[in-house]
Amino acid sequence: MKKDFYEILEISKSADAAVIKKAYRKKALEHHPDKNPGDKEAEEKFKVAAEAYEVLSDPTKKAKYDQYGHQAFDGSGGFGGRGGGGHAGMNMDDIFSQFGDIFGSAFGGGGGFGGGGGGQRRTKGSNLRIKVKLTLEEVANGVEKKVKVKRKVQAVGVSYKTCSTCSGQGQVMRVTNTILGRMQSASTCPTCGGSGQILDKKPAEADSQGMITEDETVSIKIPAGVVDGMQLKVSGKGNDAPGNSVPGDLIVAIEELEHEFLKREGENLHYDLYISFPEAVLGVSKDIEAINGKVRIKLEEGIQSGKILRLKGKGIPNINGYASGDLLVHVNVWTPKTVSKEQKLFFESNITDEHFIPNPEKSDKSFFEKVKDMFS
Repeated sequence: MKKDFYEILEISKSADAAVIKKAYRKKALEHHPDKNPGDKEAEEKFKVAAEAYEVLSDPTKKAKYDQYGHQAFDGSGGFGGRGGGGHAGMNMDDIFSQFGDIFGSAFGGGGGFGGGGGGQRRTKGSNLRIKVKLTLEEVANGVEKKVKVKRKVQAVGVSYKTCSTCSGQGQVMRVTNTILGRMQSASTCPTCGGSGQILDKKPAEADSQGMITEDETVSIKIPAGVVDGMQLKVSGKGNDAPGNSVPGDLIVAIEELEHEFLKREGENLHYDLYISFPEAVLGVSKDIEAINGKVRIKLEEGIQSGKILRLKGKGIPNINGYASGDLLVHVNVWTPKTVSKEQKLFFESNITDEHFIPNPEKSDKSFFEKVKDMFS
């Protein structure tokens, strides 16, 4: 079970933005990889602290977390825009690209992840976005999709040199005179865009930044239980950026295709079963469409139109690994629009028969009661 974000940063729920930032900086510096080289436990704590700060520093995300806890983000793009929740998909470059300014000069340079404590600031390339269409069967079982994307990457043979404007730091300092005195502020270097490097040499096929476009086939593992509109993230499969950089990410938007027979409602599935009047009177066994093949069910004699049969666990799995939803079979007795002369005489002779007169039992629920039960 994931630890509470407030416990991770050792702050109270009433902490304001300044306290949250201060607490995160303390934890991040304590477990910084440059301070703990090769320490996997420290690296994990560093990532967990970054995840906690990413949520609590954003007022909207913090409000959701305060109300729903980790469930507000698990499986729906919580930390860093990922679809799977959790911090495991966030690498060090992700963290430094988002929060590197918090470390200041504590580890040299601009807080970039260089592994040696004094590396240049690393910029991050832009993200790519694609849409993947899934059948209901793929949603229910999970699937691995291979997609072709066009990525911008640094050309072979390209070289960069240290930016003379920022001396490789990626930032320039400005001093402004105010009524409170001289104020110093840092901003991204306008010459190199924050990478600390500018183009030196490039091959003929590269663009003005030393980049070329390549096709790459990317494998995407999609977990069972995703929903339409959900976004997943494949780290490092976006565009490169010029100079000392890390690739952006590939953002995968899920589009769920409509099923021919089954309708989805959250983790539950609905199926309309039509039976004839004789079948309703005498009872019948029917094969119905389920997510992984047909399922045979038995309908008792005298079954009523509108009855709902619940097949436990035959729905969509919960994306967080909890139990699956159910398959709800809606029984509809089909009334023929035309009948033969003999059939008409049969029904006319039985229209006043006590067996054909509606006589619902107290246990039989009305349509409105059934709807209320479905949504309660």
